Amino acid sequence: MTKKLTGIDVYKLLPRTNCGDCKFPTCMAFAMQVAAKKVALEQCPHVSDEAKAALGEAQAPPMRTVRIGTGKKEVVLGGETVLFRHEDKFHHPPGLAIKVSAGSLPQRLAQIPRLRFVRVGQEIAVDLVTVEADGLDAPGFKALVEEVRKHTDLPLVLRCLRAEVLAGVVAQVAPARPLLWAATDENWSAVAELAARHQLPLVVRAPGPEALADLVEKVKSKGVEDLVLDPAGASPQQNLTRLIQIRRLALEKAFRPLGHPTLAEVGSSDPLLEAAGATAYICKYASLVVLGSAEPHVLLPILTVRQNIFTDPQKPNAIEAKLYEVGQPGPESPVLVTTNFALTFYTVAGEVENSKVSAYIAVVDTGGLGVLNAYADDKFTAQTIIKAVKEQGPMDKVRHKKLVIPGLVAMLRAEVEDEAGWEVIVGPEDAAGIPHFLRNEWRP
Repeated sequence: MTKKLTGIDVYKLLPRTNCGDCKFPTCMAFAMQVAAKKVALEQCPHVSDEAKAALGEAQAPPMRTVRIGTGKKEVVLGGETVLFRHEDKFHHPPGLAIKVSAGSLPQRLAQIPRLRFVRVGQEIAVDLVTVEADGLDAPGFKALVEEVRKHTDLPLVLRCLRAEVLAGVVAQVAPARPLLWAATDENWSAVAELAARHQLPLVVRAPGPEALADLVEKVKSKGVEDLVLDPAGASPQQNLTRLIQIRRLALEKAFRPLGHPTLAEVGSSDPLLEAAGATAYICKYASLVVLGSAEPHVLLPILTVRQNIFTDPQKPNAIEAKLYEVGQPGPESPVLVTTNFALTFYTVAGEVENSKVSAYIAVVDTGGLGVLNAYADDKFTAQTIIKAVKEQGPMDKVRHKKLVIPGLVAMLRAEVEDEAGWEVIVGPEDAAGIPHFLRNEWRP
């Protein structure tokens, strides 16, 4: 175990000039963040080599950050510092990888481009492709990898337990920085040497935390530091238990051999079970989830869960408060008002689009709160609605002077009408009712 580092331990070895170059107001403030393992010591540009050597491993974050791929498609795993999101935040969402083998090649390559979606203004998609050797010899595996690379630029995970087969491919694809899967008790020496020679990240596979810790030390002796741990559970329940044990040992006990991102594989012919398994691994605590299915209806809920879990709880998920146009609104188009909570806005905008009725949407700055929360916090009131609508000017673009407010705040209707002089219409309480409302009840 590593001795717990204190802020004073770090502060004593800093320049103590309070220059602010580390982006913190004082050296003590910076030292406290380093001790909490929230920033790296190297963020101070003036820290000495002696200080780095003295603090050594103790100042490093409890979980190593591992990078797969290069450029814009690079996938970053690990680097987590907390067990629960409310303690701080999760830094890197788990990568999602789709398996490809010689038998599934044409179908999978056709499916991968379809696994991209837009939700609340963000693109969510599969991140990697796992290429499985499945008994192929070196030329066969090389040909398979080459064919996959022709059809996708996603980072690769090369799954093969035979070092001689991997060696035939690695030299060619090493600049793209694939992840090699995996080093085991039987092949670790040869596979680790291959990963070290090409400076590639490597999966270490062993049954449980103790076996993994032993194997990690062996692999590190070959000079490989960028590791991903595969706890090799015999069942989803056992795998989940081992993932939790590894995360706790790494973060709570600072047990360095297990301070690496983790991997979990989901395989089920039942789409519901696959989605449920992937969701469990995303929550607790896989850094990379390998999926057997490549169907959009299976992937979308998994991607949605990942997007929801890996947001910063201390940062409101907000959009710019301004006037938005859906379709091609004109003088007879409805004017709706809502908050700048991203999920609320994109849900409303999506339902307006589904209605096929062009409309203006005036967005009130509520600090990223939804309708009811903003109303309870006095950020979505008659005054804030009137102020936003007047500043954004939709009423200057239409002839009817009617404003549609959310049904959840129907109580604001009279106050807005009295103060602004507009006719206020109470819309649906749920965004799902917007298409029916606009098509059947809206009268300009």
